[in-house]
Amino acid sequence: MNSTPQHDAEAAARAADSPLVRDFGLLITSATRLEQRIDSALRRECGISHTMLEVLILLCRRSGEEVSQRQLADGLTLTSSGTTRLIDRMEEAGLVRRVPSPGDRRVALVEPTAEGRTTFLGAVAVHARVVEEFFVGPLSADDYTRLTGALAAIDRALRENTG
Repeated sequence: MNSTPQHDAEAAARAADSPLVRDFGLLITSATRLEQRIDSALRRECGISHTMLEVLILLCRRSGEEVSQRQLADGLTLTSSGTTRLIDRMEEAGLVRRVPSPGDRRVALVEPTAEGRTTFLGAVAVHARVVEEFFVGPLSADDYTRLTGALAAIDRALRENTG
């Protein structure tokens, strides 16, 4: 089959408008917009970024457990250097502190400070308000349950098939 520029343009337009491309684009666009709303509200009301809140969530969820920078990087899907820079900023802001691991002095553990926990409590309320308004509120209870079930299934499939 001979391909012409006109044929290729039409085929490209059909592919770009396919249901899979449209639906996945809607997921990504909605998630990005929600993340931007959360980040803006957190910066404005609490002086922290959404990523900083994610660090505090991981640290406060595992209260009393040792959490290394490597574990934070894995949990946040950040590079090691990106995590180091983020923890540097959070340490400068008084939200976290690094402590040496008792088992391995080469490993830096991260823990929230009292100020970090206080900031976390305010930020988690802001986060909940925005999520409720834009993620939960627009859906019926049944639709919300189906959505979170579907997202959990997608996450499981991605975790099980790491190839």
